[in-house]
Amino acid sequence: MCGHSPVVEPGKSDIVATLQLTGFAMLRLFSLILSLLLAVLPARAADLAATIAAVKPSIVGVGTSLPTRSPAVIFFGTGWVTGDGYSVITNAHVVSNAIKADQKESLGIVLAGDGNTIAFRSATLVAVDAEHDLAHLRVSGGAPLPALKLGDSGTLREGRELALTGFPLGMVLGLHHVTHRAMLSAITPIIIPSIGARQLDARAITQLARPFDIFQLDGTAYPGNSGSPVYDPADGVVYAVINMGFVKGFKESAITSPSGISYAIPGRYVQALLQRTAQ
Repeated sequence: MCGHSPVVEPGKSDIVATLQLTGFAMLRLFSLILSLLLAVLPARAADLAATIAAVKPSIVGVGTSLPTRSPAVIFFGTGWVTGDGYSVITNAHVVSNAIKADQKESLGIVLAGDGNTIAFRSATLVAVDAEHDLAHLRVSGGAPLPALKLGDSGTLREGRELALTGFPLGMVLGLHHVTHRAMLSAITPIIIPSIGARQLDARAITQLARPFDIFQLDGTAYPGNSGSPVYDPADGVVYAVINMGFVKGFKESAITSPSGISYAIPGRYVQALLQRTAQ
């Protein structure tokens, strides 16, 4: 019985070879893309880890000291150092909560030390921007603290990856830095939805009359995060300041039922406040 070679239609072998080559090339391309992704992800994680270590010394608690009280030092929110190492930015309502507690208390910043140790440095309130919920403190004496750089918030676009570091539950968790990733999910006017007449205080009326854009983040911020810097995970440049966690009900509900939505004041208002103070 004679063997016969398979009959291949003219041109078909070329098509089969081309398809095989194309499939192999696509497989190589897919493998290359996967390798690049696997290489980039650890690098990005390493960048954030290095950035967190770099920014933590610049992030402080904002509170008061009273030697006859136990504990003598308490803090109400988060602040961060910028400029010459003596300027601290936080929310106006954080300072308001601190200084109205007792006139005998000393306003200042709280620094985290080794373990559970803390240090208190007195500070002076030099400027307040109530409309944008910002306050500028100046640390009294001593060595300057590591300062964070303030970036141009006007360059941010929706989808930008960011991070925020602060003290999310204040005195409940103590002075231990906590970092959250966040994405800039929207740039939206600061208008309180479904506001009722009973909520129309002077500040709310001002916001409705003169709305300004704020950053909506998909990261969760808690009450103690008020004043936390929102920064680039790659280099620690600050672009915004946490204003409030969008929570249902009272502040305490943020502990058990965070909405996952937070708001931040763009850094351009911080820049304006610093410039006003310098004049």
